[in-house]
Amino acid sequence: MKMISSHNSGFTLLEVLVAMGIFLLMILGVSSIWSYASRSKNVIWEQLSAQNEGRKTAQDFTNQLRTATQSSIGSFSIESPATSSLIFYSNIDSDSWRERVRYFLVGSILKKGVIKPSGNPLVYNSSNETVTEVAHGVTNGSEPIFTYYGENYNGTTITYTLSYPINVTSIRLIGIKLRLEKYPDLSPAPVWVESKVEIRNLKAN
Repeated sequence: MKMISSHNSGFTLLEVLVAMGIFLLMILGVSSIWSYASRSKNVIWEQLSAQNEGRKTAQDFTNQLRTATQSSIGSFSIESPATSSLIFYSNIDSDSWRERVRYFLVGSILKKGVIKPSGNPLVYNSSNETVTEVAHGVTNGSEPIFTYYGENYNGTTITYTLSYPINVTSIRLIGIKLRLEKYPDLSPAPVWVESKVEIRNLKAN
């Protein structure tokens, strides 16, 4: 009599569990790589964005401060110099008035306020101030945003840092320095942007 044998070619439960475990490990690995790549891309993008924003802020500040001059009501060109705020007067548009320009830090945001003179007689009404955000993620800490310099001229111009309290009539040069880092826990390194501005109307020589 011929014996007929049967052969079971299916997977055992252990083999199925091992295969599922390997598959899950692969999924987790791919997901981790994708998440890391996506996060790195976002950090790099934020770094570039912060750098561009910082450069624009420094350039606008430089252009506006360089032409600082007496206000439309006769006030001195520089008002209230401090480490994280500065007020000055400059004609920043195409009209005939000199605007009151205020740069100031609120939290980690550097803002700019502009007041046009109005009324008769002219006044700078603080309720008319237009405020915009110009730089985000400012993390200077104890590092001053604004630094003030004086100059002596005796054949050669000598520049020196002014100490507080600052006599505004001694200011000849102002530096701006921004440390920008929107995500300190993720960013590989902060972005530093700095510039120094010589005020044309206050030159020592």
